[in-house]
Amino acid sequence: MRTQLKKPLVIFFLSIVLIALPLFLLPLNLFNGEIVYQHALVEQKVAAPLSLSYFIGIGYDQQDMVGVKEFYLVKDGIILAVLFLIGIPAIIAYRFHLKR
Repeated sequence: MRTQLKKPLVIFFLSIVLIALPLFLLPLNLFNGEIVYQHALVEQKVAAPLSLSYFIGIGYDQQDMVGVKEFYLVKDGIILAVLFLIGIPAIIAYRFHLKR
């Protein structure tokens, strides 16, 4: 088992899981996004920090979603999410590769 943990690919996937768990299970509002409210026939977009847990249905109440048509990450939020989920684990795995 100890030799498996020295392989960069194993470290990469393990660190993806360890970073993704809190991001998807805790309501950490780190990512830029927009919420689209719909009142009658009028739509209103509001910029707001969003959590990745909102996309799987964790971290908000149904009362908070009254009037919300949709919510999504904007370009900055998507880039930050990719950096957290892919970039940081890649750097960690690369560090283990260099150590070997």
